Amino acid sequence: MSEQALMKSAIGVDAVKRITSVLTDIIDDFPSQNFTESALLGLDDLELKQRVEHLISVLTCYLPADFEQSALILFQVKQYWDWGDEEDALSGLAAWPLIDYIAVAGIDQPSIALALLKELTPLFSAEFAIRPFIEQHFELSYHTALLWSDDQDEHVRRLASEGFRPRLPWGKKLQMMCDDPRVLFPLLERLKNDRSLYVRKSVANNLNDISKDNPDAVIQCCQQWSREATPSCQWIIRHALRSLIKQGREEVFPLLGYSEQVHIGGVELIVDSDTVYIGDNLTIQTHFTSTATHDQKLVIDYKIHHVRANGKTSAKVFKWKNVELHAQQAITLSKTHSFRLITTRKYYAGRHRIELLINGKSYKTVEFDLLIA
Repeated sequence: MSEQALMKSAIGVDAVKRITSVLTDIIDDFPSQNFTESALLGLDDLELKQRVEHLISVLTCYLPADFEQSALILFQVKQYWDWGDEEDALSGLAAWPLIDYIAVAGIDQPSIALALLKELTPLFSAEFAIRPFIEQHFELSYHTALLWSDDQDEHVRRLASEGFRPRLPWGKKLQMMCDDPRVLFPLLERLKNDRSLYVRKSVANNLNDISKDNPDAVIQCCQQWSREATPSCQWIIRHALRSLIKQGREEVFPLLGYSEQVHIGGVELIVDSDTVYIGDNLTIQTHFTSTATHDQKLVIDYKIHHVRANGKTSAKVFKWKNVELHAQQAITLSKTHSFRLITTRKYYAGRHRIELLINGKSYKTVEFDLLIA
């Protein structure tokens, strides 16, 4: 079963029972049977996000229309909440509709809504629910997140970063952050040495998001942070730069402890055939020699420029090997690359190109024809 299907199943009958139970515990004479029937009606036919939206619409019908009144109810949810099976990593999804309901019903009362998101984010991260408030009430949301970055609860501190990710998976893209991320760096600065790995992962993911639109800003930030040389910062830097490493940005490799200047000679890049059929393998070999009088730490990658349907090419970087090259040492590396059919890539026949990358810098290229049998 796919991850999407597993997550969808987590917002099913059991989740509805837990939501019904907590509302019944809080609200006198809550029509639990009617609520359950409304919540389950058509639920099985819906996909994951549709299930969340459906349950939000049902909650809107059964909670007070006055958001201040419904907020008083929701502020009590954590006290009565059934946390589910602690061995089930997806049990927290049951609270997702309750939390995202706040973004719908409370969008015009942001002060109350943000306080409520802080209260409930330990149940299931409010990273999706906060995004409409960031777009419509930015100043309040941002200053609230600054306060959250000092909170005792790691879930709240993480929300300060995760909710502001420009390209949060499954969340609406924050275009304002993609266009100009400068406001994010003071927030992330406060969390860069957080004691919680849960929070630090979010900081790294936020920076990785930023790097997709503003790579130079992330490189500059990581260069500044690297001067501290704290283990927490170094961990974040390594994970934050993963997209830029794949892109072969030369500036990032020294930040990860690799040689800033590469001294090599006699570089060769060879393929075992100048033609390969879709479904077959191609063997790639490189050889080079150190011209330095000291050891060098190198990242060896290769980039394949795949032919597209329109005849143009698109490049993808593949990992090869990380090596420590001793003074005057010669090295030969071989790699087998498969062109078997996969669901994530469609191959087209034509002239392809392989490019050798060492610490992000291009050294040699070789061409071959990819053919259809």
